[in-house]
Amino acid sequence: MDTPNPILDGKQTLDIREIMSILPHRYPFLLIDRVVEIERKKRIVAIKNVTMNEPFFQGHFPGMPVMPGVMVIEAIAQAGGTLLMPEVPDRDKLLIMFTSIERAKFRRPVVPGDQLRIEIDVLNWKPRRAKMEGRALVDGKLACEATVMCQLVPRPDAQATEAAPAAESGAESAPAQEAISTVSAE
Repeated sequence: MDTPNPILDGKQTLDIREIMSILPHRYPFLLIDRVVEIERKKRIVAIKNVTMNEPFFQGHFPGMPVMPGVMVIEAIAQAGGTLLMPEVPDRDKLLIMFTSIERAKFRRPVVPGDQLRIEIDVLNWKPRRAKMEGRALVDGKLACEATVMCQLVPRPDAQATEAAPAAESGAESAPAQEAISTVSAE
């Protein structure tokens, strides 16, 4: 039985304010607008409305705007982060970061006016890392797919806060040292 989660329990959708309470990303780098389906710890479906106002369209490509594939992959990662972060007890001290992108394939261009439907399925989830399969669809047709792996790392401001008392005693905080060692070892 899942433990209660005050952010996601009983919710099937999230609006932009709720997404912003989970993710640290802000404009112009917040790349999901709404969550339309949630199955805690297993699956999430998010929406990204692609508009000509996106800053990357100025240079990618003049006269033929195409959403960069890396931005579609980032939207996949953000949807996954929206699913995973509420399950992390000390999430205010952590960031979720890419560790790998595998089998990324781009099937069709994403252009202004498109609505991306981003579907994420969790393949493997451990306390500090996860592997997810993501698909981005436009009008029911696959635009992009990838398997992404991510890991929780300490936020720099959380490390500074934890390090101050530790510095007085001459020791680094145990959670910060463990997270740094884990990232360094991979």
